[in-house]
Amino acid sequence: MALTFFSPTPVTCRLAAATNGLGHGNGDHALEARFVQRAADLSDKSAGFTSPHPNFGCVIATPRGHAIGEGYLYAQGTKPAELQAVEAAGAGLCRGATAYLNMEPGDCHGDHTAVSALVQSGIARVVIGMRHPLQHLRGNAISALRSEGVHVDILGEDLQSKVIEEVVKSCRLVNAHLIYRAAFNIPFSVLKYAMTLDGKIATSCGHSAWISSKKSRSHVLQLRGRCDAIVVGGNTVRRDNPRLTARHGGGHTPTRIVMSQTLNLPEEANLWDTSAVSTIVVTQRGARKSFQKHLASKGVEVVEFDILNPRDVMEYFYDRGNISILWECGGSLAASAISASVIHKVYAFVAPKIIGGRNAPSPVGELGMVEMSQALDLIDVSYEQVGPDILISGFLQPIPDLKPVIPSFDETAAIDPTINPYEPDIIYFHRTWEPYGVFSNFSPHPIQMPDNEGKYETWSTAEHFYQAHKFVGINNLQAQNYVEEIKSARSPEEAARIGRFAQRQHPDLVRPDWESAKIELMYRVLKCKFSTYPHLNSLLLSTAGSILVEASSHDYFWGGRMEGEGLNYHGRLLMQLRSEFLGEHSSSSESIIYQHDI
Repeated sequence: MALTFFSPTPVTCRLAAATNGLGHGNGDHALEARFVQRAADLSDKSAGFTSPHPNFGCVIATPRGHAIGEGYLYAQGTKPAELQAVEAAGAGLCRGATAYLNMEPGDCHGDHTAVSALVQSGIARVVIGMRHPLQHLRGNAISALRSEGVHVDILGEDLQSKVIEEVVKSCRLVNAHLIYRAAFNIPFSVLKYAMTLDGKIATSCGHSAWISSKKSRSHVLQLRGRCDAIVVGGNTVRRDNPRLTARHGGGHTPTRIVMSQTLNLPEEANLWDTSAVSTIVVTQRGARKSFQKHLASKGVEVVEFDILNPRDVMEYFYDRGNISILWECGGSLAASAISASVIHKVYAFVAPKIIGGRNAPSPVGELGMVEMSQALDLIDVSYEQVGPDILISGFLQPIPDLKPVIPSFDETAAIDPTINPYEPDIIYFHRTWEPYGVFSNFSPHPIQMPDNEGKYETWSTAEHFYQAHKFVGINNLQAQNYVEEIKSARSPEEAARIGRFAQRQHPDLVRPDWESAKIELMYRVLKCKFSTYPHLNSLLLSTAGSILVEASSHDYFWGGRMEGEGLNYHGRLLMQLRSEFLGEHSSSSESIIYQHDI
C-alpha cells in the first residue's frame, strides 16, 4: 500500500462487502458511502504532482447504483472534478443521476464551473462528504445547488450511520491539511522520524545512515513530495548535510527550511545549493550578519525573528501561504515544536535494530514530563509494515470539527466571496481558492494571445503563456521543445515548474531581452485576461483604493512578501491595469510602473 501524507481511512473493502446486502438494514447507506469513499480516493491522486491544494473527487452513478463517470481535480487552475465526471459519463446518462463528492465544490470567485456542470447535465441529487473548510466558501455551492432544485445530502448531517461515519472521517483525512490550516491559522505539520527498536535516531557518535530500510526511505520521499516545505534544525545540517529533495516522490519539490538560533552552520552545505529548489534559513535577529550575507550570495533567503520559536515560525509560513509542513528535525527541535502545539501528526518508522548507547539521541527531546500520565497519546493510530520496518502513525491533535461554525442555509446564501478578510487597505492574493485568488496567474481562465504572425493562440492559463514566452523566438530545437512542453502542461503549476527549471538549467536558451521584456509581456497577458472576463474586471475595479500584494512565498520579483521586501510587480501591474480601466492614467506601462511602491 502506498504511503499517503493524508491517508484516507482504509474502509473501501469493508464498504464493498457491506453493499452485498443492498436493501437490507443499512445497505443504501453503504452504497452511498462506497461512492463517496471512491471520490475521496480519487481526490488524493494528484498529490505528489502539484503543491498541496484542496483535494476534490467526483463519482456519478445511476439511480440503479452503477458508476458511469468520475474525475478528480489535478491542480488549482485545471478542470474541476465535477466537470470531468460529467464529461466521462455523457450528458444523456447524467439526467436523474446522483453525483458523489468527497467535499463541497470550492470554485474561485466568479467561476461556477463545478456547480454548473452538475446542474446543466441534469444531475438530480448530490451527496457531499463534508462542507468546505474555508469560511468564505463554506455552504456556497450547497446553496447554489439547492437553489437550482438539486437535492443535496451531506454525510454526517442528512445521512448518518456507522459506515457513513467512517467515510466522513476519510473525507476529512484527505483534506486534513486544509482543515487544520483553516482551524488553527498555521500550516498542517507532520513530524517524521526513523528510530531503532530501542528508540535511537543515531549512534552515540551521531551516525544515522541508515536506520530505516530503502523501502521506508522511498516512502519518505513520497511524503516530501506532498508537502509545501521541510523543516530541519542546525544539528541536522551539521551532522547529516542533507539534500531534502523529493527524489522520485512526485513532480513537486518542497522548499527547505532551516531553523538555527545562532547560525552556527557550515559555510558549504547541500542545502545552500538552490539551483533546483529554494532554501529559507530562519534565525534570531542579529545572528551572524556576515554569514547571512554569505547565504544570500548563494541564493538562500534569511528571515530573522525577535525570538526564534516554532509557533512564530509556523505563523509566519502560514502568512506566506504554506498549507503543509514536514518536520524532519532532531530531538531538541521536535520537542520544542511539540511543546508549541504546532505538530499535528506523527510518522515513526521503527527499524528492527538495536544500537544502545547512553548518549545516543532519541527522536524527541525533553518535554518536562515526570509521570506516564502526562504522556501524549496519539489518536487514530495506524500500523503498517514497510519492508522490515514498522510505520506507526497517528494524530497528536484531533481533526478539528467544523460543525459548530457551519453557517445556516440562510447565512450561507448571504456570504459575499469578495469580502476582504485582510486589512482594508492591503489585499493579498496567491492561491486561486482564496477570496482574491483569481488575480493569480494560476486561475482557470484560458486566454487568447497573438503569436509572432498575428494569429491568435489559446493558452490554458496566464502562467502557461508567461513561462513559455521565456523561450519564444529562440532558434533552437530544445527551446522550441520547452515552449511546446509548457503549453501542453496539465496545470499552471507544471508549466511554472518546467519554465523555471529550464531557465535555471539552460539560461542560454532564454531570450536575451527577457529581463527587459517580461514586465511588458505580463502586463499584456493580464490586460487580456481581465478584459476577457467581465467578472474578473468587476472584482479588480472593486479594489479601487487598496494596495494589491502578490503573497507568493518564493518570488521576490513578482511577489510583495511579508514585510514588503519583495518588488511586487504582479500587484503593481494589476493596480496599473485597474487605473487604466478606471481611466485614471495613461495605458503606457513605462509611465506608471513605479508609482505603486508598497
